[in-house]
Amino acid sequence: MTMSKNYPEITREVSALMAKLRADTPDTLRGFSALAQAAGKAGVLDRKTKELIAMALSVSARCDPCLGFHAEALVKLGCSRAEFEEMLGMCVYMGGGPSLMYAAHALQAYEQFGGETAPSAQ
Repeated sequence: MTMSKNYPEITREVSALMAKLRADTPDTLRGFSALAQAAGKAGVLDRKTKELIAMALSVSARCDPCLGFHAEALVKLGCSRAEFEEMLGMCVYMGGGPSLMYAAHALQAYEQFGGETAPSAQ
């Protein structure tokens, strides 16, 4: 049995499902989109910091699609592996063992979207 997940595929599948929901409940999804845009725009906190917070909450909620969406955003925003792993350390500290399990999945999502891989052992 493998624990590997394909986060780009997960985000594609969920995006397709959300498109159907958006067609059926356009007002609700427009409202959610407006909230996401308002909360995510740079202010006192920059966008990368806000995405790191979103990823930490995704680990805490154990939301696989959320891991994918926020990993992709963090890679696009230039989040380094060191920044990503430091955020995961806080997740583990605050959430214990269950968060450690999802931190491993979050790192997998980060790498699948093109984030830095671990330095090779020398």
